[in-house]
Amino acid sequence: MNKKLLLSLFAVILTVASVKAQRHELGVRLGTSNLVGDIGRTGYVLQAPFGETSKYGFPAYGGIIYRMNFNPYQTLRFDLGYSHIQFGDAWAKEEYRRNRKLYGTNTLLEADAIFEYNLFPVNNEQERGMLSPYIFAGIGAMMHDVTQATLIHDYRRDVDGVAQAPVNEIDFNTTAEYYSGRKVTGYLPFGIGLKYKFNYNWAISGELMFRPTLTDQLDYSTINAKDLKSTYNADILAPNTNTSLLQTDIYYAVSKEREREFLKNREVGDPNGNDWINSVTLGLTYSFGRPPCYCD
Repeated sequence: MNKKLLLSLFAVILTVASVKAQRHELGVRLGTSNLVGDIGRTGYVLQAPFGETSKYGFPAYGGIIYRMNFNPYQTLRFDLGYSHIQFGDAWAKEEYRRNRKLYGTNTLLEADAIFEYNLFPVNNEQERGMLSPYIFAGIGAMMHDVTQATLIHDYRRDVDGVAQAPVNEIDFNTTAEYYSGRKVTGYLPFGIGLKYKFNYNWAISGELMFRPTLTDQLDYSTINAKDLKSTYNADILAPNTNTSLLQTDIYYAVSKEREREFLKNREVGDPNGNDWINSVTLGLTYSFGRPPCYCD
């Protein structure tokens, strides 16, 4: 499998290198990123930083960008980016959020492929000092932190810590233990930008990117069922088995019901609405490679 992947990447590199009718750009993008979710502020762009930087960090975006210009108007672009987002109910406009007082941060590693269309021929190799708005859309994936949990089902204990047999189906304890994990989700980047080529080789661009994601977990407002595990104390076994008594019959049914209640009680906001990550950035790129032949 690894050999196939390496061969595929090698083939892509050869293809890109052999396409003579391309003009390549490589550069960086810097700016800010913010979350629009169930916790924190609901402004779509340029949310001001809050709190102590040592505790909350800074809502920043940084990344590298590579463009292949097919002609003066059309570009295929690849981004690798890093976003740090912060969210806090205390800084929201909505009173119910301020009263809730939830907060947190997340770190995102992003990769996407995007098609750009320039309204004017800013990629014309023979021109400089050109300015053009552009629109773009594509697909991407990001790695992010999530909250996961384990429900620990245990017997009641006497003063010496010895397990006591349950007297009915609900006569046992369930406690939650939280921990952090990493997951990958998809997103659909789109937005608008403005590109200015101030030199034959150099260009700057500013853009506004919206990224609706396929998850509602960026602000830890939900825990998915597959991120919840259960353990069962085995101090008392079911008759003639090596299985905890709590994993059998009515006790097990109650434990599953407690799992569903835990997931429901852990929900914050609308569980049917996914999170957005939006960024405002400035980019600087350098053009290289054989100039394209833009022929009619």
